[in-house]
Amino acid sequence: MPHDTMKRQESWMKAGIAVAPVIIVLLLGQWATFPNIPGWYAGLVKPVFNPPNWIFGPVWTCLYALMALAVWRIWMLPAEARGRSPAFICFYLQLTFNAAWSWAFFALHSPALGLVDIIPQWILILETIRRFHRLDRLAAYALLPLAFWVAFAFALNFEIWRLNG
Repeated sequence: MPHDTMKRQESWMKAGIAVAPVIIVLLLGQWATFPNIPGWYAGLVKPVFNPPNWIFGPVWTCLYALMALAVWRIWMLPAEARGRSPAFICFYLQLTFNAAWSWAFFALHSPALGLVDIIPQWILILETIRRFHRLDRLAAYALLPLAFWVAFAFALNFEIWRLNG
């Protein structure tokens, strides 16, 4: 097999490895969230800064696309790149907390558990950005909107917990 073909196949394989977990988390989050929006979530008292429901889908779609781009860029680095493995650990841990938040908050109807999840999630996002920055600045910058949105989500989650607890 020609070298160019092998490189192309390797690139596609790395893209799949990067994108698949992000898509799985997106789908798991939707599975936990969507059934609970019309009933439970609609009945909660929400703060004045709560965005309309329709905004969450497009925002999260963009954030997941940026996460996939960021981790793909790290996957494309040589395997021996210093700091690559710990960066992956942080990224996939924050992704796990991301998936768990939807189940804690929506599926279990628990803003309190959402808070327990979102704090380490946000810390892991910041640590992932720091570690990605050492490896690939664009990958790190691609995660900045996620850090800002999750900080906003923390404030929203906290207020929902406070208003309904």
